[in-house]
Amino acid sequence: MVSRFYFIAGCLTLFFLASCGSKKRVISTTKKPPQAETPTPTTEKSGVYDGVAEIKTPPKNLSVTESYIYQFSAIAMQEMRLYGIPASITLAQGILESSNGQGNLTKRSNNHFGIKCNGWKGAKVYHDDDKAQECFRKYTHAEYSYRDHSLFLFNRSRYRFLFDYGLTDYKAWAKGLKKAGYATDPKYPNKLIGLIERYELYDYDQEVVKTLKVAKNSKPQKKPKSNKEKTHVVVKGDTLYGISNKYGISVEDLKELNNLKGNTISIGQTLKLK
Repeated sequence: MVSRFYFIAGCLTLFFLASCGSKKRVISTTKKPPQAETPTPTTEKSGVYDGVAEIKTPPKNLSVTESYIYQFSAIAMQEMRLYGIPASITLAQGILESSNGQGNLTKRSNNHFGIKCNGWKGAKVYHDDDKAQECFRKYTHAEYSYRDHSLFLFNRSRYRFLFDYGLTDYKAWAKGLKKAGYATDPKYPNKLIGLIERYELYDYDQEVVKTLKVAKNSKPQKKPKSNKEKTHVVVKGDTLYGISNKYGISVEDLKELNNLKGNTISIGQTLKLK
């Protein structure tokens, strides 16, 4: 009787093990391929491009670099008016960092300035740079790359000293970018200066300075004109950059205080300063 009991128990055990084995074998061990990252609403989180300047279609008789300048010069000038970064510097960096817009990273991401993720919450791409497969920001359109470049320099303390240079002092800006650590290439300043002088990009700086009606080598004010004002009423010609410079407050703080989604403001609008 006992032997019969052990025989039945042994059969049940074998059946159980066989059943478990069969179930284990039908479970797929193939990993699902990684899903492509879907751009989120925060892809252009650093700023909403206001669309005043547009990428222009270049004539067919221009060189690759001349075509790039033709396409993006108006945008670089607009960014200079808003944020005080010389258009010549922006264009030269765009030419160099994006290989005239033809670089692999730029084609994949619309990233014209080689800006890495650094806490970026939008879409990303991975590209071999100083290290293998580093994380870079991805933009839906090239215009957003130009706006993010402006904000990247304007809002980071390590680049703050650059804004003490004259609006047309492209040589100081080129050397300052290297000093601040924008690039590791020791020849970076000379490359920027060479592009600016070869293609006379400084003319765009002069054009902006004339429209701003300021002296050739004027500098953005370092200190606010007043620390008593709590609000500012927008008048014709005002920009967020100009207001931030006047009162010693960053563009991002202005936008946060006033719940601004983009950089567009209206005449008569009252902006909080504190």
